[in-house]
Amino acid sequence: MSVPKTVGLPAMKKEKNEKRVFLPEFVQFLVRLGAEVFIEVGYGHELGLSFKDFCEHCGSVHQCSRLEAFQKDTVLVLRAPEREEFDMLKRGSILISMLHYKTRPWRVSRLEGLGIKAISLDSIVDDNNLRLVENMRAVAWNGLDTAFSVIEKNNPTFSRSDGLPFTTLILGTGIVGKYAVDAATKLGSVERNERIMREGGGGSIALVVGRNNSNKPEVMQRLIRQADILVDATRRRNPSLAVIPNDWISWLPEHAVITDLAVDPYLLNDDPPVVRGIEGIPRGNLDKYVFTPDDPDWERTIPPQIPKNHKRTVVSCYSWPGIFPEECMKHYARQLSPLMEVLFQKGYEGLSLEGGYFERTLCRATLREWLKTKKP
Repeated sequence: MSVPKTVGLPAMKKEKNEKRVFLPEFVQFLVRLGAEVFIEVGYGHELGLSFKDFCEHCGSVHQCSRLEAFQKDTVLVLRAPEREEFDMLKRGSILISMLHYKTRPWRVSRLEGLGIKAISLDSIVDDNNLRLVENMRAVAWNGLDTAFSVIEKNNPTFSRSDGLPFTTLILGTGIVGKYAVDAATKLGSVERNERIMREGGGGSIALVVGRNNSNKPEVMQRLIRQADILVDATRRRNPSLAVIPNDWISWLPEHAVITDLAVDPYLLNDDPPVVRGIEGIPRGNLDKYVFTPDDPDWERTIPPQIPKNHKRTVVSCYSWPGIFPEECMKHYARQLSPLMEVLFQKGYEGLSLEGGYFERTLCRATLREWLKTKKP
């Protein structure tokens, strides 16, 4: 049984404002598991961390180039590497990342062809199919906080002319949708909600729509017309079909804010293609996550074949948890620690669906198990 001996930690460089790195406490935890850890030069600088913070005079933590970090037995990076970076991986190595097998078939094919033993963090689920490595609460709360901040800028007291509470219409009843209900009824922020309550301002109610009604135009029109915030928290069975066609956006009040928590991409060349849950809206990131209707990014970032005639202010961020990076990475470290223990005990090939709780969850997320479900 071969267990990992070296772990590479390359930095995430997808966005200028991406500051998330695995924190020194987690790096030292990997060392205690028996790993030699190699961190890319500059890792953590955006958070004010130096190499000294990671090594603590420990000889098992080293600085290295980006290429060298990708060449280790195990490569751990929260967000998936870029397409060209897959070639930097060593054949037979383990890549642990948010790989999204279902909606990124090209990644599956590439990893299989390169002989990489992948583990997709988003596929680590327990015996009840609940994700174990996720930060869905931060997705919902950070997204709704941003949306209500936009509303507050134009309406500081949250007082509607008709005297009714603000209405947040949430699409999707999964874990993100449930957290979105909590966030929506507290104006996206406990502090903001308490302040508005003290000042006698208005509040917000949440309405939630599932699959049994989201495809009915007559029902959705009535609901959308009363929404101040429209939230996409869906996990679609068929990502090639939008939940909200662009024409339906015309039903939203002019002041309404679309809050994109699903943040699916446009992948029109994939088979089947992937489109956004709400048709014709831009997808944001940590560098920019608020889009007004007159923003030029509507034209620059949305494929020309996608309808986008109807627009409202959109808040969208591919990395909602990354808005508060240290809090986010402490959260992921707590979730990953028992899983990394199992990996260092069993090795990739030793993982079994017949093993203990964390072993089973880790095994389900391996590329080999995913490929078994797709091959006759």
